[in-house]
Amino acid sequence: MTRANPPLSADTLPGPDLPVRGRRHPWRWIAGSLVLLLLALLVRAFAEGNIRWAIVGEFLTAPVIIKGFVWTLLITFAALALGVVLGFAFGMMRLSANPVLRFASWLYVWIFRGTPVLLQLLIWFNIALIFPTLYIPGVVDVKMVTVMTPFVAAVLGLGVNEGSYLTEVVRGGILSVDRGQVEAANTLGMTPGQTMRRIVLPQTMRLILPVLGNSAVGMLKFSSLAATIAMTEMLNAAQRIYFINGAVIELLFVCALWYLAGTTVLSIGQYYLEKHFGRSHGGRA
Repeated sequence: MTRANPPLSADTLPGPDLPVRGRRHPWRWIAGSLVLLLLALLVRAFAEGNIRWAIVGEFLTAPVIIKGFVWTLLITFAALALGVVLGFAFGMMRLSANPVLRFASWLYVWIFRGTPVLLQLLIWFNIALIFPTLYIPGVVDVKMVTVMTPFVAAVLGLGVNEGSYLTEVVRGGILSVDRGQVEAANTLGMTPGQTMRRIVLPQTMRLILPVLGNSAVGMLKFSSLAATIAMTEMLNAAQRIYFINGAVIELLFVCALWYLAGTTVLSIGQYYLEKHFGRSHGGRA
C-alpha cells in the first residue's frame, strides 16, 4: 500500500535565504567584447589613417556643399512625389477592368523596372536627340534642350523608375484590403470612387507606408546618380572641388556624413509616421 506524500507546509518550503542565481551567458559577453574591440580598432584605423580630418571639417559646412545638398533634397522629394503619383495611378490601372489600361500599366512596369536607372537618366538627358522640339499644338513649341535640364532629367529618370516599383507595391496593398469591405461599401450605395478614397486607399497607405519610407531613403542615395548628367548636386559639387585640391577621400567623407544625416532624419520621420498610422488604425487616441 502506497503512502501519500505529506502536504507542503511552511517548514518544508525553501527558505528565503536560498540564493537565486540567473543563468550565465558567457558567449554573449565574449561576442559583445569582440564587436566592441573591432569597432575600436576600426575607429582607431580611420583616426590614424591618411585622412586630413581638418579638411573634412572645413568643407563640411562649405557653401558649395550646402547648396549641393539642397539640390540633392530637391531632387529626392520631387522624384519621390512623381514616383508616388505614378505608382498609385498605374497601380490602380493594373486592377482596372479595362484590358487596355491593364496592358499599359504592365508595359510601363516592364520597361522601367527592367532597365537600369542610370541608363534611364542618360536617355532622359539626351532625349533631345530623338525629339528636338517639344511641340504641343496651341500650348508650347520650344527646343527640347531648353526644357530637359539636368534637374528635370534627374527628376524624371528617378521618379519614373521609382513609380514602376511603387506600382506593384500599390497593387499589392489594394489587393490586401478585405474584399468584404468593398462589397459592404457597394451595398451602402457608395460609388467606386468613394469606396477607393474612403475605404481602400486609407488602408493601403497604412500597409505601404514602410515601403514609402524606404523609398525616400533610397531616393536620397540614388540622387547621387544625377552627377553623371552634370547635375550640380552634392556629389557633383564635391567632385569639382577635389579635382582641383586633390582632397578626394576627404570630400567623399563630407558627402557620406551629409547623406548619413539625411537618411537618419528620414528614418526618424518614417518611424513617427508609421506609429501615427498604426495608432489610428488601432483606434487609440
